[in-house]
Amino acid sequence: MNKIKIAALMVATSIASVLLTLGGLCYALDMTGQKMGDVLRFAGVYRLIESHYVTDVDSTKLMDGAISGMIQSLGDPHSIYLDPKTYHQLMEQTIGSFGGIGIYMGFKDNKVSVISVMDDSPAARAGIQANDEILAVDGVPVTEIQPEEVAIHIRGEVGTEVILSIRRNGTEDKEFVIQRDTIQVKTAEGRMLENNMGYIRIAAFSENTAQEFRDAYEALENEGMKGLVIDLRENPGGLVTSSVEIANMVVPEGPVVSVVERDGGKEEYTSSLKELKYPLVVLIDGNSASAAEILAGAVQDTGAGTLVGSKSFGKGSVQTVLPMFHDDAVKLTIAKYYTPSGRNIDGVGIEPDVSIDFQPGDTEDVQLAKAEEVLRTKMGE
Repeated sequence: MNKIKIAALMVATSIASVLLTLGGLCYALDMTGQKMGDVLRFAGVYRLIESHYVTDVDSTKLMDGAISGMIQSLGDPHSIYLDPKTYHQLMEQTIGSFGGIGIYMGFKDNKVSVISVMDDSPAARAGIQANDEILAVDGVPVTEIQPEEVAIHIRGEVGTEVILSIRRNGTEDKEFVIQRDTIQVKTAEGRMLENNMGYIRIAAFSENTAQEFRDAYEALENEGMKGLVIDLRENPGGLVTSSVEIANMVVPEGPVVSVVERDGGKEEYTSSLKELKYPLVVLIDGNSASAAEILAGAVQDTGAGTLVGSKSFGKGSVQTVLPMFHDDAVKLTIAKYYTPSGRNIDGVGIEPDVSIDFQPGDTEDVQLAKAEEVLRTKMGE
């Protein structure tokens, strides 16, 4: 028997031994049929590579790749495998201060796009604009990075630089060198418009957003507000709880949003507001996403106000970060949002009650002007 045949026999014997062992384990775990076959198939390939690949392999790296591949096969841009390094970076950025450039991003149609740019941020000063498509970060194409990882690559130590390759208007490619800075965000600010119409812009939903909104709301009340415009344009979302807290100030008593898991488990968030105080108009656009759509959907479904602008982004899912056993983690979509009327807007978005979009040559904010017009009518002026 020649060496090649002997080697082949050794491979087959090794794989058979692993499959028999795993077969017993699968049987003990009541994992039969196709699931058992898939586990055995995976284990066979793993053992084949580990034992007979032409060079030594790192078994941990093999497993990391396998887990990452499983997550990517879901086809969900919001689910991601976080290897130990990436997970550590994420935790540092969540718990402590970090450097960034001041943009919010959205992931749709296999593209990474800028949803909004924070005022007076490094990105704003460099000239980054909403709807810019990010092609690469520091020369690495975003096609080689899972979508949710892009933000981690953009963030870094304050004072360091990041290079973004941008496509604008679908055709014009540009490169921006941006110096990272500490990002401090105020997410809700208000002002009084003409005819005692209050205006509150919500940039995102963070831990402090509900209190910032309440402060702006009460300040406008003290100035004699008679109607309110809430601006959710270019708002990428954030915390469900912050959105619900604000809904408790502008949406009548009853359901605000339901979060439904795969097994049908349901958590319902409600408003306890007994009476609406002011006529309301809410501005939305194609970059209003997630928690912004929760608030907009509740306003529309309950009749609390009128939505003006263009169709929203369509992110109706919720994610959680699940730590694992090797200082790594999985960020996984675990539920979907449903509006009070039972709509799931994931991949669909919310159509405004009054549709209006910007046109070439517009020199004013036509959406805000329309919102003011609608609110004046609601106020009886």
